[in-house]
Parts: sequence; structure tokens; C-alpha cells
Amino acid sequence: MSKKLLLSIIVVLLITNVATMIFWKTDNADESIDEESNIDIKKPVATIAGKEISFKEWMKAVRSNYGKKQLKNMIDHEVVEKLAKEQKITVDEKVIERDIALLTSMHGLTTETEQKELEEKWREDIIYRYQLEALLAEGVSVPEADIRSYYDKYNGQYQFEESLQLSHILVSDMDTANKVYKELEGGARFDLLAKEYSIDEDTKEQGGYLGFNSVNTEFLPTNYIDVAKDLKDYSYSKPFQVDNGVAILYLHTSLPKISFSYDELKPYIEHELALQSKNQNLIADPLWDKLDIKWVYEE
Repeated sequence: MSKKLLLSIIVVLLITNVATMIFWKTDNADESIDEESNIDIKKPVATIAGKEISFKEWMKAVRSNYGKKQLKNMIDHEVVEKLAKEQKITVDEKVIERDIALLTSMHGLTTETEQKELEEKWREDIIYRYQLEALLAEGVSVPEADIRSYYDKYNGQYQFEESLQLSHILVSDMDTANKVYKELEGGARFDLLAKEYSIDEDTKEQGGYLGFNSVNTEFLPTNYIDVAKDLKDYSYSKPFQVDNGVAILYLHTSLPKISFSYDELKPYIEHELALQSKNQNLIADPLWDKLDIKWVYEE
């Protein structure tokens, strides 16, 4: 796998692993926190053997440990956005969709709402990453032969194969399958019915989850893909016969095929090779000198 693809996955996953955002003001001002957290800021946030930890102590620790890192991340994004706008650096929508598809295929089960929220966050981070790479690569010339050679070697890693995220309930006969289908129609949860009825011991405890599968996979019954292609995302099939029983299929998410020509990938490969030649890490620090930046951690 190419370094670019690995970097794309690692960077975005690191960014999107931040699960909670806490907001605070200065020590002399009124503290505030997300109302949904149901935290009373006037009461201790913890008590250990009679010793209390106050909300203010907790916030001070949070600012000390994470404040600088979070503020720098915010500044980095503003710097890249401003410079990219000035230089008219854009990211091809097809590249964004490919990276979102990659992340989706690695993420596991989500609801439709959760998936939309993730895609919005991922989109922002993907654009930031590619714009940052273009800005850092500015002024570095890469021979056409090197770009072509890199493409010939790694282009397969940039293509995305059509994939389907599936779960199933496998039972021994049509009578049982129709019973399960009736319960689904009545509003029962697919994963709970899989745990109760499915005879597939490899998946039943995971709610029948089969993961993401390429449409060209050889690891599923051949008619699974045919049935799934007729479903809409987040919907289930009617019972259908398979070699080892009767199945009901659930399609969580479908991801389309995304392929790239040399010309489409050329600028992105060129930027990566330029950074490799400079031994430049993908960080925004070198760009700070291009703008007038003042911040509270300034030495």
C-alpha cells in the first residue's frame, strides 16, 4: 500500500477519534459547559475517599494538558484555509469521496444520522490534509517520469472497488424465515432477531454482521450480492433461498466504485513526492511564517 493511502487513513482516524469537546472561559469568568453533559459546575466532579475534585480544578487540568494542542490545531486549520483560498487550491470532489469511502469501510456500523455526521467531519479534515500537502509542496519540482513511475506502481491502491456493508439472518427453512420477516415488519430490530434465530454461529452474536464486502467477493453466497444490489441503504430483503438455508439480508451502506486516471491523480502524487524529496512532515508549522499570528502560548 502506498504511503499516501496509509497517511490518509491514519491522519483522519487520529483526528476523528476526538470524542468530546469541552468549552471553558478564563478563571475569573463564568465557566460554561455543554448543557447536554448535565454537569453542575458548582458541585465537585469527583469525590475520592472524602477528597473532592472541583470543576475548576478539572478545567485547569484540561487546559494545561490539552489547551495548547487544541488551539494549535485550530490555528493550523485557519492558516491552511486562508492560504489555500489565496492560492485557489481546491481538492477534487472525487478524491474526497474516495477517502470518505475508505474511512467508511473501516469504521464499522453506524446509523444513517451518525454516518452523515461522520462524513461532514471527515470531509473537512480531508480537504485540510490535501490543501496542506499542496501548500507545503509549493515550489518543488518533480520529474514527470517519477510521477508516472509512482502511478504505475501504486495506482491500484488509489482505486476503490464497489462495496456493500451487510448483515444477515440465516435460518433452516422458509417457515422460520417468514416468521422472522413478519417480526421485522412489526418493528423488531434486525440484530436482535439475528441473535435469536440465526443458525450462522460465526455472525449471530454480532447481530448477523458480515462487514464490508466487495461486489466481486468470493466469500459470500453468489446471490447475496445480487439481492443486496436491489436494496436501498438501511433496508432489508424478503427471505430468499440459499445453499444452506433461507436468508434475510440487511444492507447498511453501499459504496460505489471510484477509479482514477493518471491525469486525475498526477497533482496529488506530485505533492507527495515533493514532500518526500524535502523530507517534510505533514504539519502546518512551516506555513505560520506566511501570516501574522499571535497566540497565548507565544514564547
